[in-house]
Amino acid sequence: MEFENAQRIDGQVVLVTGASRGIGQATAEWLSRMGGQVFGTATSQAGADAISERLGEGRGLVLDVTDGDAVQATIAAVNEQAGPITVLVNNAAITRDQLLMRLKDEDWEAVLDTNLTGAMRMTRACLRGMLKARGGRIINVSSVVGYAGNPGQGNYCAAKAGLAGFSRAIAHEVGSRGITCNVVAPGFIDTDMTRALDEQQRERLTGTIPLGRLGEPEDVAACVGFLASPASAYVSGQTLHVNGGMYMT
Repeated sequence: MEFENAQRIDGQVVLVTGASRGIGQATAEWLSRMGGQVFGTATSQAGADAISERLGEGRGLVLDVTDGDAVQATIAAVNEQAGPITVLVNNAAITRDQLLMRLKDEDWEAVLDTNLTGAMRMTRACLRGMLKARGGRIINVSSVVGYAGNPGQGNYCAAKAGLAGFSRAIAHEVGSRGITCNVVAPGFIDTDMTRALDEQQRERLTGTIPLGRLGEPEDVAACVGFLASPASAYVSGQTLHVNGGMYMT
């Protein structure tokens, strides 16, 4: 591996789910700057159009990862336009927060279907192309709460923790074909969700972080970029925690 090319992904076809804002947007743009031909998904046409404006015409796609037929059609469309996907970032996620005693079955199922089963659907659909190419990178975006827990987020915590076990299983299954599968687990990042907190809540939250600040989406994107790059060729089945030290393994 040449030093100059260790962080380049030129020629790689990349798909990032949930790429219209926040961590997904930063990741798609970061991987594009690394030389990848990046496609991003959103659940609305407006979101997909915004992605296309940032990444290039036709690179934003409408996709609901809970729809198996739509997943297959999206992968086929990218394959036809650019070739097999060799870097997949499963970032699409939703929340339906509620204490367990008040949590409805449909809210549990919606979060698990999007955040965990959706990642499985995307990974399964992309694996055929990676296996034929004898190489690929699968990166699943989890969360610090999948490891530390958080009250009122039993469904979200379960889904995000499940990604870690899923990723380790896939790393075992496909490692012999040169495919790695890893997890990035962000802490509290300065996105729309945390911007909704009032000043007192933000100060209390920041006080739990040894680095004394919320993360930026680019902090996470840079770590995803490493796992997508040739520099991480011998890293698989691992979780990279990006949380400013608030949770240490």
